[in-house]
Amino acid sequence: MHDDRTLVESRLKRVLDERIRPAVYPESVPLEVGIWTAPGEPVPVAEGLAAPRAPIAVGDAWGAPWGTSWITVTGTVPEAWAGRTVEALIDLGFDANMPGFQCEGLVYRPDGTPVKGLNPQNQWVRIAAPAAGGEQVLLHVEAAANPVILDYHPFLPTELGDKETAGDRPQYKLARMDLAVFDETVWQLVLDLEVLGELMAELPVEGARRWQLLRAIERALDAIDLQDVNGTAAQARSELAGVLAAPAVPSAHRISAIGHAHIDSAWLWPLRETVRKVARTTANMTALLEDEPDFLYTMSQAQQFAWIKEHRPEVYARVRKAVAEGRFVPAGGMWVESDTNMPSSEAMARQFVHGKRFFLDEFGVENQEAWLPDTFGFTGGLPQIIRNAGSKWLLTQKISWSQVNRFPHHTFLWEGIDGTRIFTHFPPVDTYNCSMKGSEIAHAARNFKDKGVARHSLAPTGWGDGGGGTTREMVGKAARMNDLEGSATVRWEKPAEFFAKAEAEYPNPPVWVGELYLELHRATLTSQAKTKQGNRRSENLLREAELWCSTATLRNGAAYPYEQLDRIWKTVLLHQFHDILPGSSIAWVHREAEATYAALAGELEELIGAAQQALAGEASGGRELVFNAAPHPRSSVPAGGAASVAVAGPVCEAVERPEGGFTLRNGLLEVVVDAEGLIASVVEVASGRETVAPGSRANLLQLHPDFPNMWDAWDVDQFYRNTVTDLTGVDAITADRAADRASVRIARSFGSSTVVQTLTLRAGEQRVDIDTEVDWHETEKFLKAAFPLDVHTERYAAETQFGHLYRPTHTNTSWDAAKFEACNHRFVHLDEPGWGVALVTASTYGHDVTRTVRDHDGGTTTTVRFSLLRAPRFPDPKTDQGLHRFRHALVPGAAIGDAVREGYRIGLPERRVTGTAERVAPLVAVDDDALVVSAVKLADDRSGDLIVRVYEAGGGRATGRLTTSFPLAGAVPCDLLERPWDGTRGEVTVADGAVRLALRPFELVTLRLSATV
Repeated sequence: MHDDRTLVESRLKRVLDERIRPAVYPESVPLEVGIWTAPGEPVPVAEGLAAPRAPIAVGDAWGAPWGTSWITVTGTVPEAWAGRTVEALIDLGFDANMPGFQCEGLVYRPDGTPVKGLNPQNQWVRIAAPAAGGEQVLLHVEAAANPVILDYHPFLPTELGDKETAGDRPQYKLARMDLAVFDETVWQLVLDLEVLGELMAELPVEGARRWQLLRAIERALDAIDLQDVNGTAAQARSELAGVLAAPAVPSAHRISAIGHAHIDSAWLWPLRETVRKVARTTANMTALLEDEPDFLYTMSQAQQFAWIKEHRPEVYARVRKAVAEGRFVPAGGMWVESDTNMPSSEAMARQFVHGKRFFLDEFGVENQEAWLPDTFGFTGGLPQIIRNAGSKWLLTQKISWSQVNRFPHHTFLWEGIDGTRIFTHFPPVDTYNCSMKGSEIAHAARNFKDKGVARHSLAPTGWGDGGGGTTREMVGKAARMNDLEGSATVRWEKPAEFFAKAEAEYPNPPVWVGELYLELHRATLTSQAKTKQGNRRSENLLREAELWCSTATLRNGAAYPYEQLDRIWKTVLLHQFHDILPGSSIAWVHREAEATYAALAGELEELIGAAQQALAGEASGGRELVFNAAPHPRSSVPAGGAASVAVAGPVCEAVERPEGGFTLRNGLLEVVVDAEGLIASVVEVASGRETVAPGSRANLLQLHPDFPNMWDAWDVDQFYRNTVTDLTGVDAITADRAADRASVRIARSFGSSTVVQTLTLRAGEQRVDIDTEVDWHETEKFLKAAFPLDVHTERYAAETQFGHLYRPTHTNTSWDAAKFEACNHRFVHLDEPGWGVALVTASTYGHDVTRTVRDHDGGTTTTVRFSLLRAPRFPDPKTDQGLHRFRHALVPGAAIGDAVREGYRIGLPERRVTGTAERVAPLVAVDDDALVVSAVKLADDRSGDLIVRVYEAGGGRATGRLTTSFPLAGAVPCDLLERPWDGTRGEVTVADGAVRLALRPFELVTLRLSATV
């Protein structure tokens, strides 16, 4: 037989595009349209419905950037359409290729009842089936003119990302606004042909099934009268029935589909627009659930449920009903789909606490899975947090974006830094926006790396990022692939159903140990420095507020601010969303984030100040108390307590050097700052050990060009290192000496920017404090601070949640080389046997570590560089412009425990309060520094119990006693939600009024402590 495949395939495409799809709506009449544009921000529904309308016609422009217009359509169903299915077609000017990234609308009935959302892939509104002739149609659309930020030529700088700079030029033109007859037979024929045509293209040419499909499609096309598609569609469908009924082979890959709309809580739109995106999508999905009995839908992010509850209660009522029926499935158990690299230990835990508790309180649902399809890599501390939250599974898709190495598994056990293992799945469909195309389904089956030992995978199905969700077309296509020869089988299943089946069929999956590093989007550890600083400051202030408010409540009977702390935590957690904290959102988002963090800081400072004053007594008492919120004693002040502190004697020196620069001494360290303001030497006096590598200078600011190939705010490509400018020019260098410190101040200028650094030695402290102030006005540049250290090591430690992880300093493999920019929390630590160095940071996350061997002495130089600032132009063209302040410290002779201690110290400064009290005893104390208290708070159930979270921080085994300054009645190990839990692997016993703890490396335990009444 002659090979006419391409002829038939081309025929199929043209007939579908030009004849069959247009025949889905064979008859139409125009609707009358009126419009009212809100003068500012979105208005309440009642106001939008009542506002006067002005006429507008198809082709007319509407919608200034970020504006809201209320559009009303009216019409009458023609008498001739009686008994037929009638729909309104409302096209606001959509681009079909950009669902979720431009204008959208929510349709209302005249009484304000929401109907469904409108987006480029979902423009229809069902009027009646069957319709009555003469029926009146009146619908209102709350239309959002969200501008296109990520256009066909992506990553071009634009001022559209903030309403303050976006201007008022209309963004869209009204397109089709019709009342139309919907021909379901033709619509079904479209799906038949799409499914079979897409499947056919994926099958091997030499296989019989491909040719069976080709001939069936050819017969169907022959049966179509192109001048009467509607009259002949049924006959065409009959020609396809046989090949559609052929069952899948027994070994076919099995896909669990779940309706989904990955809605970024902010990204190329502000938070207020996400509130409306969620309402539009959930209105659509609850309507689709009513129409499609087999369909299931899932939504993560408790924050998004909370938004609907607050802003769209009518939609939320529909959601609650569908959840109760088991068809609208809350997923993930987190407050938002957060970044996981940068949130602190407690913040990461609270994501699950607040997310899971919301789902339990609202729906009685306990999530078993963490759902993070789009997060930019996963910290090694996460498995233990998931397990301690009462969950056991993880889903993500993002690792498939890695540029260098292909991850070897799709289903596996992920082992965290403490040994906790989580059953994990990466959907081989390689998208969280599956649309049920044959190419996607075939890719999932071919791509699945666990063939032969497993056969299940999951496919989140629906338009995402900006929302939209699953369409009726996707549901129709899935139904055809339920059991279809040549295809993987597709079933609608809940995430928990999928995980249970996958776990049962794969009892011994492979194990991946350590972080799940994304080989992409590395620059999100640095972009938008003020957002990152606001996050870190908020985390620290929340720790302090909980600690001191708990202490004031138990000591003085002060009221504990449950509601206020709950609200603040949820706001901080929201801003850890994976496009806010990483710095990859539009200018509007980060401008609002900076203001929000400032307001939260003000609230928390008031709480801390009031609690500390209550503990210190009347301010007129005249005795100064130093409060220490860190988990380690310092300056003779106990951890979590307060005491008076004597001022240290004048032991610091700042001596001018004849060759320029200064030498700083405090009896513990001797630091040489040369004439160019760089650290030429740091000697630990006790050991005589030099910290700075021979021939090198530390605290060297380095400037790189920074123009990645794609994803400007997200990415830094490795070639940025090819060009570097060392900033050694000095405008001024001066020294200062006080009773308890000596410092050197260095001022520099470069490009359009200036920087002032202050290097300080303090009495009794074995560290060099580095304060940096940068007035930054560069574009597409990357600023780093380099510390070349005389340390020979093949690995270094970087702090993560509830511990630290190790990364190589070498590039032996492509996996090692790909980690050229990585995340730390408060410290990185390098050591040789017997001696180490810590570098700590108050608010930066990105860093790199490299090693070289010196020619002149054969020694190894290991260089740590903190990433300070970037200047990408997309999506915020003015990213990081302005004044920034950073704090770092260099700690020679540091063991890992010193790194932990100094990391807490830099973010939790001493607070001095005047009062009458002589001291404030800590509520709890631990007698082993390796056992670190990460939280002290009152129980959320308002029982009055004290919640204390402790983890082993050194990476070894630790045994210690936790004592209380109140009479201890009992201690119960709990999960993160403060429920009794026997999941801890360590030993927790109560004896002699104390809690004995025996924890394994990095083990976390949460205790509920009750006092004797």
